[in-house]
Amino acid sequence: MDLTGWTWLNEPRKWSTDPLTVHADPNSDFWRLTGNGVIRDNGHLYGVTLAGDFTITATFSGEYAAQYDHAGIGLVIDSENWIKAGVEVFDGKLQASTVVTRGFSDWNLALTGEFERFTISAERKGDAVWVRYGVDGVEPTKVLRKAYFPPQIETKVGIMAASPEGEGFVTQFHEVQVTQLP
Repeated sequence: MDLTGWTWLNEPRKWSTDPLTVHADPNSDFWRLTGNGVIRDNGHLYGVTLAGDFTITATFSGEYAAQYDHAGIGLVIDSENWIKAGVEVFDGKLQASTVVTRGFSDWNLALTGEFERFTISAERKGDAVWVRYGVDGVEPTKVLRKAYFPPQIETKVGIMAASPEGEGFVTQFHEVQVTQLP
């Protein structure tokens, strides 16, 4: 993994780079208004700023413990325009999850079953982001979401983790690749 030039948005209290491991702080999240009026903008995102089209792919595993513990990738323009995608605990099950926020958060899930490692990718082309996933070595080909995302605007792109209701948890990122597209 080449993490040259990467910086934190909301650095967690504990993390390391060999291997890339994030300990999500308790009460951390990215969420905006929908369903409960809550605005949280303190989830952890470690990444690089890009403009234009790109792809990010991350393979990771986690020690998920509580409802809504989640990890994966994030694309953040500002506090009202962002996407997070990966794995989330919901009703006691690990599920593929995407939240798209454009003023208000919009959440969707897909039941994934048991797995050891999860791979998530997001490809930004023009005004769209395609989110795909795979499990245990399978390429991320299952489409989880296609969403509008403002084109050509600088975006912080990287890995993310949060624990909105739990005591925190640990995620290990085994592979991360970010590619700027022509």
